[in-house]
Amino acid sequence: MYRPEIWTPNLPQGREPLHERLLSALARDIADGVLAAGTRLPPQRELAHATGLGLGTVTRAYAAAEQSGLITARVGRGSFVAERTAAPGDGMIDLSRNLPPMGRAETLIGQAVAGLQRRPDLARALHYAPRAGEMAQRAAMAGWLARICGLEDVSPERAVLCGGAQQGLALALGAVCRSGDAVLCEEATYMGLKPLAEAAGYRLVGVAMDEEGMEPDALARAAPASGARAVYLLPTLQNPTGRTMSPSRRDAIVEVARRQALWIIEDDVYGQYAGPLRHQPIASLAPERTLFVASLSKLVAPGLRAGVVVAPDQAVQDRILQAVEGLYGAGGALERMIATQWIEDGTAEAIVSENVAEARARLALALDILGPVVERPGGQASLHLWLPMPELEAERVAGRCLRGGVQLTPPDAPIVGPGTTRGLRLCLGAPAHRASLEQGLRIVADAVAGREQGEVARV
Repeated sequence: MYRPEIWTPNLPQGREPLHERLLSALARDIADGVLAAGTRLPPQRELAHATGLGLGTVTRAYAAAEQSGLITARVGRGSFVAERTAAPGDGMIDLSRNLPPMGRAETLIGQAVAGLQRRPDLARALHYAPRAGEMAQRAAMAGWLARICGLEDVSPERAVLCGGAQQGLALALGAVCRSGDAVLCEEATYMGLKPLAEAAGYRLVGVAMDEEGMEPDALARAAPASGARAVYLLPTLQNPTGRTMSPSRRDAIVEVARRQALWIIEDDVYGQYAGPLRHQPIASLAPERTLFVASLSKLVAPGLRAGVVVAPDQAVQDRILQAVEGLYGAGGALERMIATQWIEDGTAEAIVSENVAEARARLALALDILGPVVERPGGQASLHLWLPMPELEAERVAGRCLRGGVQLTPPDAPIVGPGTTRGLRLCLGAPAHRASLEQGLRIVADAVAGREQGEVARV
C-alpha cells in the first residue's frame, strides 16, 4: 500500500524553475489520486534530502501549493492535501489571492507591448543591465515614489530596481540580516514572508498587535529578547488585517527602533488604497534606518514585476547591489520598460485610479454583506478584509466556504507564533466581476453564521 510519508515526486522535464516543476508534480499526483485528500506530505527538509533538491526549492513549492489551495499547513503537524482541491477558474470563487482588480491593464497590455518597438532604447533589453537598473527607469520610479507612495526627495541614484516587492523584501532583509538572525514582524503577517525567511534561514518572531498593527511596547520587549537585527512592517493596510498605523504609532515604532538599533523594512504596496487615511511613510520619519520597498504589482497588475528598494545609506545599498549581482541578476528588462513607459505617459496612474475606485466599490459591497463580523480596514479602499475569530472556528468557516465553492487563504498561513491575532483573510480583487464577488461573499456570510451552502436559515 502507498505510504504518504515517503512520497517522492516525478518532476516533469522542462525549462521551468525547479520549484514550479515540483509544484506541477504535486498537483498532478493530487489530481490523479496518488495523494488523497488528508494525506500528510513529507516535511520539507526530508523531501529536499530525499530528492536532492534545495530546501528553498521545496519551501517555495509548498508555499505556492498552499496559496493555490492544493495543501493546508498546520503548525507543529505538517502539510496535508486539502480536503477539496480546485484551482481558481474551475468553478471556485477565488477569495484567496490578494490581487488588484484586473480591468484596464488587461486591455492596454497589447498596446504597451506594441509601443515598445518605438522606444529608441529597446535593443538595450538584450544587453546586461546595470545592477540597479537603467538610470532613466530609476528616475521614473523615483517620481512614482514621490507621487504614489508619498516618499519625496528620493534621487534616482538611491532607487534600486527589482523584480517586484517579494524580491525587494529578500534584497532588503539580506542587506541587514544574516542566516540565523531573528526578524521581528506582526504576529499575523504577510504570508510570503514565511517562505522567504525559511529559505534564507531567518527566524521570524511574531510581535503582538492591536487595532493599529504592531504594538510599540511589545516590540520593545521582543527586540532584546530575540536579539533581532530588523523588524518588518506593513504600516498601511497591513496584510492580512487591513490595519493602518496612525502618525503617533509610527513615531512610537521609530523611537523603539532607534533605541533598540533595529533596521526597519517598510513594505508599502497598498498605501495608495488608503486614500486620505494614509500617513507619512516611516522612511520619511527614520530615513537613517529604514529600507523602503514598493512595487507596481498590487496597484497596476500582479504580473508586472517592477519594484524598488530604497536603502538608508550607501553601505546598505552596496550590499543590496552585491546581492543583485550574485543572486538575482538585473533581469526583467521588458517589464521595466513597460512599467517605465506607463509611468512616463500617465497610464500607470490612470490604472491605479481605476483600480482604487473598483476596490472602494468592492469594499463597500463586502461591508454591506458581512456587516459587523468583519473588521473595517484602515483605508477608504482595500484589497483584503480581516474576519477576526478563534483559530478552530476559522478552520471550520474556511471548510464550509470551500465546500460551498469559495476558496479562502488558509487560516494559519499568515500566523507567526502563538499570539492572539487569529482570523480569516478575504481577498476582494481576484474575482473578475462584482457579481462573482457578491456570490462568494454571501457564501462566506452563511459560513460565518454556521450554515452550509444551500442550507436554509432558521427563522
